[in-house]
Amino acid sequence: MAGRGGVFLSRSGRSTSWRGRTPPGTLAHVTDKIPGPELPDRDDHRLPPPRFAYDGRTWKEIAHLLANLPMALLGFVYVVTVLFTSAFLTVTVIGFPLLAAGLMGSRQLGKLERARARKLLAVRVDEPSPLPLRGPGGFFPQLWMMLKDPVGWRTILYDFIRLPWGVLTFAVTLTSLFVLWPVLPFIARGLANADRAMVRGLLSPSDELERRIAELESDRGVVVDTAAADLRRIERDLHDGAQARLVHLAMGLGLAREKLLEDPDYAAAMVEEAHGEVKLALQELRDLARGIHPAVLTDRGLDAALSAVASRCTVPVKVTVDLERRPAEAIEGIAYFTVSELLQNVSKHSGATSASVEVWRTEQRLLIQVGDNGRGGAGLDGGTGMRGLAERLDAVDGLFVIESPVGGPTLVTAELPWRDRQARRA
Repeated sequence: MAGRGGVFLSRSGRSTSWRGRTPPGTLAHVTDKIPGPELPDRDDHRLPPPRFAYDGRTWKEIAHLLANLPMALLGFVYVVTVLFTSAFLTVTVIGFPLLAAGLMGSRQLGKLERARARKLLAVRVDEPSPLPLRGPGGFFPQLWMMLKDPVGWRTILYDFIRLPWGVLTFAVTLTSLFVLWPVLPFIARGLANADRAMVRGLLSPSDELERRIAELESDRGVVVDTAAADLRRIERDLHDGAQARLVHLAMGLGLAREKLLEDPDYAAAMVEEAHGEVKLALQELRDLARGIHPAVLTDRGLDAALSAVASRCTVPVKVTVDLERRPAEAIEGIAYFTVSELLQNVSKHSGATSASVEVWRTEQRLLIQVGDNGRGGAGLDGGTGMRGLAERLDAVDGLFVIESPVGGPTLVTAELPWRDRQARRA
């Protein structure tokens, strides 16, 4: 294996049990270092404390509080118009589409309020994900999606309750600006903090939901790209390998048939050559089928399939599979190909004299560890397929950890979600 040591790639960290041992790079150790989408409300830069002397932050808070009244009036009028008009027209066919359009418009009001809060209150609020209105489905599924949009309804609630608050903040701030100006920074900070709480509570997207949506969108792209690459590889292998060999076989048999009466010895030699071509074509087809999904994995499970992979490795491999029952077919297949790819890297790049494979289950996770005593230095950027493995595991909510200091040894840990195998119907 080649590259840098101690590399981790995943977005979905979980601490887990390691059967009484704590290998370097354990998942519980690296979960705090997992990169991910920035949370919408981290106070990385704290606000300066309020002071009697007005600073730029205080003036921004005052401007926000004074602008609350016109913005609250705009939002309240919009909400009342949309709700009452659409409620009145629900007896007709245009009531629900009008309400859906109103909810989509409320999203724009929420976007304006979030921008105002970011600019004047320094509130870091991410934008919610847009509704997937261009996806499959007809008019009514999309209409129902817009009607149950939680972002639109939370913005409606925000605009509805803001009118009395807007009047209060405008009156207090304007009065304090002329009467209580020495303590106005403290008053403005208190009122602005209440505004910050409203924005965070009603206009912020759900952190976990939005993060999960972003992960699923990314993972879906990875799965589609991986499937397309696998199809292209299978097509290329068939075209360049077995298909070309079978074409050559057909031509050889045709020539042998023509020479059968004229030169039987020559025809017999060509038939013998064709027989060898058939054997080679069958072997190539078996290798291709093994690359798609090996029969031994389907029939006998991970223990036998991984033992077969280990027997083809150029390094002695000890295989230990401790599973009471088999996981789902998809999880089992990913585990098999992960170990297969890792053992190929051991054979080609590690310079090791021994290797080991361990597979076990802990709670609802399937754990895989592949280690060797080679030269180390393995990483995701070494051109050995590690990044592809990490992306494939990440696409199914898995983890991929490499601990490989220069000089060795190397320990690769993969974690997959456990799903029980469904019973096959007769």
